Amino acid sequence: MASANIIPLIMAGGSGTRLWPLSRDTMPKQFIGLLDEGLSTFQATLLRVKDVSFDKPIIVTNHEFRFVVAEQMQAVGVEGDIVLEPERRDSAAAIAVGALLASSRAADAICVALAADHIVADVDGFRADCAKAATLAASGLIMTFGIMPTKPATGYGYLEPGVALDVAGASRLTRFVEKPDAKTAQLYVDQGFLWNSGNFVFAAAGMIEELDLYAPEVIAGARAALAEAKRDLDFLRLDAAGFARAIKVSIDYAVMEKTKHAGVLAASFDWSDVGAWDSIYEVKPKDGDGNVLEGPVVALDTRGTLVRSEDILTTVIGLDDAVVVTTRDAVLVTTKAQAANVKALVEQMKSDGRREASEHLRIYRPWGWYQRIDLGARFQVKRINVKPGGLLSLQKHFHRAEHWVVVSGTAEVTLDGAVSYIHENESIYLPIGCTHRLANPGKIALELIEVQVGSYTGEDDIVRIEDVYART
Repeated sequence: MASANIIPLIMAGGSGTRLWPLSRDTMPKQFIGLLDEGLSTFQATLLRVKDVSFDKPIIVTNHEFRFVVAEQMQAVGVEGDIVLEPERRDSAAAIAVGALLASSRAADAICVALAADHIVADVDGFRADCAKAATLAASGLIMTFGIMPTKPATGYGYLEPGVALDVAGASRLTRFVEKPDAKTAQLYVDQGFLWNSGNFVFAAAGMIEELDLYAPEVIAGARAALAEAKRDLDFLRLDAAGFARAIKVSIDYAVMEKTKHAGVLAASFDWSDVGAWDSIYEVKPKDGDGNVLEGPVVALDTRGTLVRSEDILTTVIGLDDAVVVTTRDAVLVTTKAQAANVKALVEQMKSDGRREASEHLRIYRPWGWYQRIDLGARFQVKRINVKPGGLLSLQKHFHRAEHWVVVSGTAEVTLDGAVSYIHENESIYLPIGCTHRLANPGKIALELIEVQVGSYTGEDDIVRIEDVYART
């Protein structure tokens, strides 16, 4: 059955290491409340396509983020198909999977492929440009949105427009060029090149044909992964062996630099990929000294600087054009000019075995979250928050006992088959080897302190017996 609406393909599986320490592997930037009213860029992307001109979105994400994706979609009232990648294979594989799924909805499906970590304030302009690009995509072109440069940036790829098309602002795409040095970037800006936004509009069938022609390994892996895909609750889990056949490559390299059907539309809307802390600074409101100050922050004799703190008082004196980011377990200090090098810093920390490079202190789970308070020889202390209706797995441990103290709410505790209710300022002891489960039967969040004591307190000392989230 044909669909008159554009099908959004939202790619939400990236790690966003250049926004460390706020963005880490366990909770990357697209899911963090960077925007007004605490919205994430993923939620803002969903809301941009929550319109009668768009069909139900297809979200391609990593399996580790499945419950975060589902929860954030529910929070903004958007329904869609959530597809789980077994591993990260870059944008070509994600778009291949999305195009195949879209073509199964409608033979003449038109898709808009969007990164989940971009910021667009002019939603009406975005939707109007999608409609323009969709008209050209229906004629066989693969359209990309080009952004008018505001400076000779070295952090973006560039697009060279060619022969003008019938739609205002649209042209054939002469070539893609990778991120240039400063001198070359200035030359590109002078010659009328556009920034590459990394967002595309195309006919699903046409993209599949181009992938067959220029990236057969990618589309073959996508087909194999979908052929053996399994339903997991409300998610579609791609087959790991099939998906591994798709080589790791961007859609730019795989198709856009080779296709003879590329076009570019000069976007009428504002755009930022918030790829690093300097770009976060650019899109945030500033005080009279040109500073972006967020959280418990005090700045003296400081100009043109971003200072952000989660909950620790952070003070700066005499800084110009700097970035200071404080979290519960890490601090970043750099200049805006060096902000893109945070990615290399994270890689160095990972090679050094630093847990902070990849993990937050607060770890999110489908039932809520937990946060380490203290860790020592033979003990660990955690703060646990279970959302209303949240249910942890039925489990046991071989190396540790646990003591739960309820701070607020009511805990429903199953201990070796017996169910009891533990209220505020009450506690319960869970001996080594017992079978136990925690749930929140109430209407408010359940918060408790967990004290673990034993010879080993690692997360892999969990034997799940039953789990409503299919993690057994």
